[in-house]
Amino acid sequence: MPTTPVGPPAAAPDPFALIRTRKYVVLLVMTALLGIPISAVAFGFLALVSELQSLTYTDLPKGLGFNGTPSWWPIPLVAVGGLLVALTIRYLPGSGGHKPAEGLVTKGAPSAAELPGIALAAVASLAAGAVLGPEAPLIALGGGLAVFAVRAAKRDIQPNASAVLGAAGSFAAVSTLLGSPLLGAFLLMEAAGLGGAVMGVVLVPGLLAAGVGALIFTGLGSWTGLGTYSLVLHQVPHAGRPDIAGFGWALAIGVAAALLGTGIRRTALFLQARVERRRVVATVLTGALVGVAALVYAEWTGKEASDVLYSGQSALGPLLAGQAGYSAGTLTILLVCKSIAYSLSLSAFRGGPVFPSMFVGAAGGLALAHLPGLDVTSGFAMGVGALCVAMLKLPMTAVLLATLLLGTEGITVMPLVIVAVVVSYVLSLRLTPAPASAPTPVSP
Repeated sequence: MPTTPVGPPAAAPDPFALIRTRKYVVLLVMTALLGIPISAVAFGFLALVSELQSLTYTDLPKGLGFNGTPSWWPIPLVAVGGLLVALTIRYLPGSGGHKPAEGLVTKGAPSAAELPGIALAAVASLAAGAVLGPEAPLIALGGGLAVFAVRAAKRDIQPNASAVLGAAGSFAAVSTLLGSPLLGAFLLMEAAGLGGAVMGVVLVPGLLAAGVGALIFTGLGSWTGLGTYSLVLHQVPHAGRPDIAGFGWALAIGVAAALLGTGIRRTALFLQARVERRRVVATVLTGALVGVAALVYAEWTGKEASDVLYSGQSALGPLLAGQAGYSAGTLTILLVCKSIAYSLSLSAFRGGPVFPSMFVGAAGGLALAHLPGLDVTSGFAMGVGALCVAMLKLPMTAVLLATLLLGTEGITVMPLVIVAVVVSYVLSLRLTPAPASAPTPVSP
């Protein structure tokens, strides 16, 4: 019986062949050049939001003759923000960007026509006090601006190169937002699900853009005196070494965070479907309810209503440093009011879900630290990581966010954070309904 000759096996394609080409070097140069203007735009966006927050919450009440900011002020403030957001979503292309209740979505760069709507919806949301962060709008704006600039200069650019440059633009836009370019890179890679050789091809331009962006942020922050708008913890209390009690608390915090995070997200998705039916009226009402949550907290505790408003990015450091001034009851009320405002904001406004999840988790961890067997820094770190992963479903990013920001103390508590994050991640996935599968076609 004749046999078919068998030739040598075909060589596997080289996954790094693109990196060895001249085109990849050109791509890196373009990435570095794009990182300069995009990071400058991102810096301007953050500076504008910060100035508007101060203007609307502090300066405007004083200008109207009030002695300080009244505790009821957030109700009309966030309601007006809701009106602006709703009109932007209804009348401008792009629906104001992605819906934050659906998580941190990275599905490619938006078109140039969608960028104004994304920017306006985000500025109106963040400046008015919605409990959302700037990271998602910056990711979209950075990617969209990069693709727009490249296509304007070279219309015949290949789709793969355009996608890499769009990702690099996002890297540059969030380069220092989380305190380190490395944290921003991990967030984007894990959110996009990059792995293997594809990660290597995209990561190098992204890291280069993030490095350039960090330099631009630092230079502009020093030149303007505004700082870099980075997440920084200046005073971190000493953390005790992990022990049996600490691991017990890691299990408990992981379970509690999964339950709380699932409740926040399910409520947000439930409300989102209702808000979309009557966008303008429902968004204004949702904004007013966010203000009511801030009012309840301020009246009940005597603290500032701004603890409940906004993303919590700039409040995380003061919360940890001044935790001695917050009783367990105050922290519990803050946890409840911030969670309610967070869920409402997710359902109707536009922004990112990262920083509020960190703040809510931190408040919960600090409240539990009033109980025996749990020190302040460990409770803070485990709360941040566990609730962050419950909301984002990004375990590596959650661990890094909760530990790298703490400096040397973060290395000490990292084993506890890992346990809390793993427990929260697994339980929150089990509590999340599986996506409906497509029906199997029936053959005739």
